[in-house]
Amino acid sequence: MVDFRTDDAALAWLLQGDPAIRWQVRRDLLDDDAGPVAAERALVAHSGWGAALLARQDPDGRWAGGLYRPKWTSTTYTLLLLHRLGLPPGNESASRGVQALLDGAAWSDGGGLTFPDSTARYPEACLTSMVVLVAASNGVSDRRVDGAVAWLLGQQLDDGGWNCESVVTGTRHGSFHTSISALEALLAYRDGGGAITVDGAIRRGHEFFLDHRLYRSHRTGRVVDPAMTRFHFPPQWHFDVLRGLDHLRAAGATPDERLADAVALVRAKRGADGRWPYEGDVLEDDGAPGVTWFALEEPGPSRWNTLRSLRVLRWWAAG
Repeated sequence: MVDFRTDDAALAWLLQGDPAIRWQVRRDLLDDDAGPVAAERALVAHSGWGAALLARQDPDGRWAGGLYRPKWTSTTYTLLLLHRLGLPPGNESASRGVQALLDGAAWSDGGGLTFPDSTARYPEACLTSMVVLVAASNGVSDRRVDGAVAWLLGQQLDDGGWNCESVVTGTRHGSFHTSISALEALLAYRDGGGAITVDGAIRRGHEFFLDHRLYRSHRTGRVVDPAMTRFHFPPQWHFDVLRGLDHLRAAGATPDERLADAVALVRAKRGADGRWPYEGDVLEDDGAPGVTWFALEEPGPSRWNTLRSLRVLRWWAAG
């Protein structure tokens, strides 16, 4: 167990949050039995943030009238957020949303996709990964999901990463943003009982991040982008250190010495009261904040960053 500073106060504060926070605290920090965890998780669909998002669904199954845009309220990004809140699989409203994505996508190359309302004109690994993630995490069984997974496996680069530009420019170096999206999708597909074996691809993807010490150039050792050192929730399509570490934890990866610097960064952000701060929302490509349905958190202590940091440190210490 991690020697949490003021752990009782921090955990009590977390348990005063939304059901999306509480069920993950019970599972990942308190080791509660499966029954109480499932009961708490079921509340995500009926109260708090989860219920508020479901209530905003359009009659045709989409959100905000779009498949990929507007950011961050479209069907894609709303389903991604519901996934991160922990909406239980099989939710009827989410399944309708996933079906809208599958039916509305432009498919090519045997499984890659894009959307008519995105700027991409070719099948893209980022968008394909997002659809696989929300379909698999909601328990949607569709042959197109298997095809998308097979396509993603074919897009993995020699360095173990993925890059959504590789189809267009031919680049052969993985992108941090694309790679974390692909890995999260493959993990959800594997854990959901997907028919295609993806373990080898996941291991190679993890090695890509380990070779970069999660957020540094494998050539110079410098931080690739200072934005990766800021912890955001929801992360949207952006990679950051905490998102990377939390994925490795969820995947059951063994803590590796090459992650020590990244873990030290997480520790350094902890306040004297044992909590981690809110560090702002993800910006759009043009630097605009993007439109959200509502604010999950305000400036000050962040339940999302505190929850995720505590469970990452617990995983690290146990390893």
